[in-house]
Amino acid sequence: MAIYEITKDQIRLVSETRFSTAGVRERTDLQRLLREQIQIVSPDTLVIAEEFGEWTDSRRRIDLLGLDKNANLVVIELKRTDDGGHMEFQAVRYAAMVSQMTFAQAVEAYEAYLEAQGREEDAREGILSFLGWEEANDDQFAQDVRLVLVSAEFSKEITTSVIWLNEGGLDIRCVRLKPYDLDGRTLVDVQQIIPLPEANEYQIQLREKKQQERKARSQKWDESAFMAQLEKNTEHTVVELAKNIHEWINPLVDDVTWGQADSDNLRKRSQASALCNSCRRKYCCPICLLANQSTFRSRTCHG
Repeated sequence: MAIYEITKDQIRLVSETRFSTAGVRERTDLQRLLREQIQIVSPDTLVIAEEFGEWTDSRRRIDLLGLDKNANLVVIELKRTDDGGHMEFQAVRYAAMVSQMTFAQAVEAYEAYLEAQGREEDAREGILSFLGWEEANDDQFAQDVRLVLVSAEFSKEITTSVIWLNEGGLDIRCVRLKPYDLDGRTLVDVQQIIPLPEANEYQIQLREKKQQERKARSQKWDESAFMAQLEKNTEHTVVELAKNIHEWINPLVDDVTWGQADSDNLRKRSQASALCNSCRRKYCCPICLLANQSTFRSRTCHG
């Protein structure tokens, strides 16, 4: 994307440059500046560590480690190169390495970070205040790890890999920092290119939907699990009605198969319709019609 300067007499193209040409170094300049204004590349994020590498048998270090408002860890990797190198795989490796971090470990990391910055602040209280918590809650802490890749440009290999990894359930964002030279001054155009901001909410919802469906397919279903899921997704009166329907239909059938169908399969199967093996009549599960999310089928309806 080109940037132009509007003057009194013309609209003048601003020349692109490179960070190296502008004398901007990756760690001592770009990283230092972004850690103080991390909202430029990752809004609503608290930086808790720089050059984090508190693990055994590895010398690798995360450029910046943060927390978001949902208590998820945020791994931020910076590259000033023109193609981003292989930063996506590096960041995924880092995410796996910090995924087991506890609240207490995060406090320790933040304490070291504050001390290195010469800031006399209470690390624990700072994190609690940022999260809006009164007390630490490890059950809610670091349930996910988000990745933010920052580079002057991203190669096709990186963008293709990131899109594929996001479709698999990861949360990776690519933020491009493109430098420009304007009469000796360095300007930076900051754009999130993956996911596109206008599609961000949709992709989050799509990713959550796929995760729920994968979890449902892997779950072992029985009457107890089915009713528990139904109570979670519907009102108590619907659960009671489902139990009554099951008690009514159970003596009439040879077998009951419990499970959960995703919305696409429900539409394809006309809300879990089936054929009785004896009379070949088509019917729909009444609980499915009520809850629109779970099914049981009979082999013979004895009708």
